Amino acid sequence: MKNSALLTDLYELTMMQGYFYKQNNPDVVFEMFFRRNPFKGGYSVFAGLEDLLRRIENLSFSPEDIEYLRGTGIFRDSFLNYLKNFRFTGDLYAMDEGTIVFPSEPLITVKANLIEAQLIESMLLNTINYQTLIATKSSRIYTASGRAQIMEFGLRRAQGIDGALSASRAAYIGGAAATSNTMAGKQFGIPITGTMAHSWVMSFDSELDAFRKYAELYPEKVILLIDTYETLGCGIENAITVGKELQAEGRNFGVRLDSGDLQYLSEKVRKRLDEAGLKDAFIAVSNDLNEDIIRQLVRDEAPIDSWGVGTQLVTGGEDSSLTGVYKLVARLQGNIMMPTIKLSDNPEKSTNPGFKQVFRFYDAHNAPLGDLMSFYGDEIDAEKSHRFNHPMFKYKSYRSTNHNSVKPMLIKRLDGGKICCELPSIHDIRQNVIADVKKLDSTFKRLLNPHIYKVSLSDSLAELKFRMLDERSEKI
Repeated sequence: MKNSALLTDLYELTMMQGYFYKQNNPDVVFEMFFRRNPFKGGYSVFAGLEDLLRRIENLSFSPEDIEYLRGTGIFRDSFLNYLKNFRFTGDLYAMDEGTIVFPSEPLITVKANLIEAQLIESMLLNTINYQTLIATKSSRIYTASGRAQIMEFGLRRAQGIDGALSASRAAYIGGAAATSNTMAGKQFGIPITGTMAHSWVMSFDSELDAFRKYAELYPEKVILLIDTYETLGCGIENAITVGKELQAEGRNFGVRLDSGDLQYLSEKVRKRLDEAGLKDAFIAVSNDLNEDIIRQLVRDEAPIDSWGVGTQLVTGGEDSSLTGVYKLVARLQGNIMMPTIKLSDNPEKSTNPGFKQVFRFYDAHNAPLGDLMSFYGDEIDAEKSHRFNHPMFKYKSYRSTNHNSVKPMLIKRLDGGKICCELPSIHDIRQNVIADVKKLDSTFKRLLNPHIYKVSLSDSLAELKFRMLDERSEKI
């Protein structure tokens, strides 16, 4: 079911049938990009690529799929016969999964015939938009915490089972250290974690007995939930009693706060633990956290060691979707792949024409300075200065003179519909994200009013785009 080609919008299929019967199926180039960073942020984290590649490689219509389509009365027999043997045979180029990315630049480029390129649009956007959104949210939370331990606790609030699994994967890529989702742990190899339920405490005759029984069962991973009855009363006192018993055995433990004023409570709890000689005991917190709350607690020096984040992480919180789109940028006419452009009354929605490459310019510390879009196959000499042209305004440009290196970002991932690259482990992707975000200038990581990273056009691409815009304007 996961790789069924029915995971698409109906209009993709009706367009495909139209292309099929009208014999309009040229080779084309589509690009996936997004229009703005989510959460009013300064960067995004590209995620979902491996899932997408595996889905496309195995995409097909089952006999049951064909019969379902036949039953709609929309599709003709000859087209349904064509779908029986359908496989994606095109090429796909993409940035590395986990790349720090920015609006307007292609994250993915698809070269295929029009029917094949059309079919994968909805699945591609569904996969990349959601995982990129959650990976970005996770990175923001991780950064706000001062790179502390983030535990993803979102299973029960995520958008269904598929959403929960994708969220766990993307959250880990973005910086979360572990997930409570056991299935995600098995499927993706993500470390799993968990503490104790309030119902555990309430099921025993006393809180102290509940804590002791838990410590007996899980002596190496004791985290005691102390807010069931009275956090600063019996909760912390019973935890200290059990903590001292563990300390006598050479073991450490932690306490978890899941309600109330986390600043005030963590300070009081830390003070009691230290007074009791339990200075190595750690404090974990949860309770509808997001990056803004965490940043404030960190700035106020709340003595918190780890953070359990659920709803605000796996749902995206205040920003429920990435603005990713999939647009036609070139089509074959005769023997020439001709650039195409989409016009809009809103200049920001006009597309950049042609099959393109993205070149990232780095400083001597390997921190990104700016991205330059040019035509695929162009060579960029790292030893030379290059003009960066504004994508919407002809008169705006600047020259890059302080760069140390240049890297092409789009690499072929599918060749003839088959995966043609090595796929890194999720752990390597996560480590690369953490390292790359650390290198990013702090102005791009501000939660409020971050600096805008420049994504620009090369001279040749700018000349083509503005010429096509002028030509179209003259025809209107």
